Parts: sequence; structure tokens; C-alpha cells
Amino acid sequence: MSRMADGVALPIGGKMVERWRRFPREPDMVVYSFRSVISLIIRGLLRTYERFEIIGAENLPNDDESFVLVANHASHLDTLCLLAALPLGRLHQAFPVAAEDYFFRSLPRSWFATVVMNALPFGRRMGVRESLSICAQLLAQPGNVLIIFPEGTRSQTGAMQPFKSGIGTLLAGRDVTVLPCSVQGAYRAWPKGRRLPRPGKVRLIIGRPRNYATRGTERGDLGAIAAELQSAVNQLGQTDGSA
Repeated sequence: MSRMADGVALPIGGKMVERWRRFPREPDMVVYSFRSVISLIIRGLLRTYERFEIIGAENLPNDDESFVLVANHASHLDTLCLLAALPLGRLHQAFPVAAEDYFFRSLPRSWFATVVMNALPFGRRMGVRESLSICAQLLAQPGNVLIIFPEGTRSQTGAMQPFKSGIGTLLAGRDVTVLPCSVQGAYRAWPKGRRLPRPGKVRLIIGRPRNYATRGTERGDLGAIAAELQSAVNQLGQTDGSA
């Protein structure tokens, strides 16, 4: 079976991918229950298999405040670690920003990104402005959490890449809390190109909250915000998490 979309016949798998790509999503208690159970399993595996620990959890804002978590990105473990830092009750209002061209092109990846991760599809090459607009709308509502990796893709060496100015576009002039985070050990445990993670020691350091409501929206300001956040994440990776 297939359906027509823009004059092109789509198989059932394509139809499901298109449905999962649409955002915002309708509440679904079956999906919520499944996501919660899977999250508990993932958190247990992180604790035992990766000896996962969190430093700075006290920096997370209250439940009714929307905020952004930004971090370095060198492994698929990064998203799992950031989600594991949140209270279980906030999972369904936590949205990891995921590359649309990678996570929403096949049925298995789309299912995992949508049902398990609650990921928000983000256009890296086309539709960047629309994607940022959706992010801003989410942050304007109470209780939402955006998880963003401003490098745009996983590092192939483990070294942090420059943060893109899109994060500055999202934060400049808006009264939104952003917390820099550093994920340590994830690259060694599960680097890009490896099918499954290996046992290791993974640590998440959550930095102190920042706010860029008073910053300008000129191009230079946006780049400066991105650079400041990159520096903060880098410092967290070299200290005990007090930066």
C-alpha cells in the first residue's frame, strides 16, 4: 500500500516517517508509558554499564520553567545522558533537537527518535529558520526543555567543534535560561562509527544557568553567544563543574 504526497507515492513506512516528523505531536498516553519504561531501563544501563554520574543537578531550574541544555557532542550517549539528568516526569516535555536528515529518513530511526527520545526534527541544511521558530515557541510555553548540541553533528575525534551561531539566534533577546553541560567519557564508550557502546566511565557536568535576554541580535552578538557557551562547556570539561 502507498499514499500520494506532492505527487509521489509513499509506502506505508514513508507515511509513518512523515507522521512522526510532524511537530508538535499530540499527547499519547501509550507512548508516554512506553517511553517512561524504556527510560528507566536506559538509566539503569547507564549506571551499571557506563558507571554514569551527574554533577551539578542542583543547577536545573524548577519544574515550571522552560530552559535549554547545551553540550558537546561526540556520541549517541550524549542525548541519553542529558535526558537521564531530568526528572522522569519531565521526559514528555523534553525535546532533544535531532538532525532531520539523519534521524527522520528511515522507519527504525524515526520510531526511535520520536517514541523513545521525543526528538524534535531540525533541518540542518534547509528549514533552519523554521526549526528555530519551533524551538522558540516551545520555550515560550512553561515546563519545556530543549536539548541542543550547537556543534551540529557528532565529533569524529572527540574534540569539540565550533558552536554554530544558531544557538545565539535562539537565545539572544529572550528571557530563557540556558545551562552549559559537559559530557565526559561518551566518545570513548561509543564513538561515531561504532555499532554498540563499550563499558566505560561517563560523567555529565551541568553548569550554572545563564541568560542572554539583554544581548543584541546582530550577527556579531549571535556569534559571541555561541562562543561564550562553547567556552563554558569547554571549562566544565576541564574542571569539577563549578564554571
